[in-house]
Amino acid sequence: MPMSEFDEFDHETHIQRAFELARTAVDRGDRPFGSVLVRDNEVVMEASNRVLTESDVRRHPELQLAHRAMQEFDPDERAETVMYTSTEPCPMCAGGLRYAGLGRVVYSVGSDEMGEFSGHEESVRSGEILAGITDVAGPICHEEGLAIHEDFDW
Repeated sequence: MPMSEFDEFDHETHIQRAFELARTAVDRGDRPFGSVLVRDNEVVMEASNRVLTESDVRRHPELQLAHRAMQEFDPDERAETVMYTSTEPCPMCAGGLRYAGLGRVVYSVGSDEMGEFSGHEESVRSGEILAGITDVAGPICHEEGLAIHEDFDW
């Protein structure tokens, strides 16, 4: 699928769903992260952070969706898939996404901004890890994404 076709996707609706999933994670007792996978402009999978409630560092939504995409889609299908995520993937998740080979990742809050909230600065941005494999775009709906982290008790 040409990258230009991804530009036709309903970015705001998909990132809003990621925001809803981030809020669901907070309500459950986890940190505010949510993600969806979109093919043909339709959500096909979604996940929210479960690291704390499941005591499992692997339960970042981006990594969970990368894993599921590898299980359920062939490489060509994954290349036609976009991940919308409330926050730019961390290096661990970006590594998993590199293997998954999605077409694009679209985020709201950059990992460079997360240090202000979490006190942890990312040493590598997802775009560096995904270079040549997956297009990374963002921020979109930035103010609303920031508000989710501002409201969270980091």
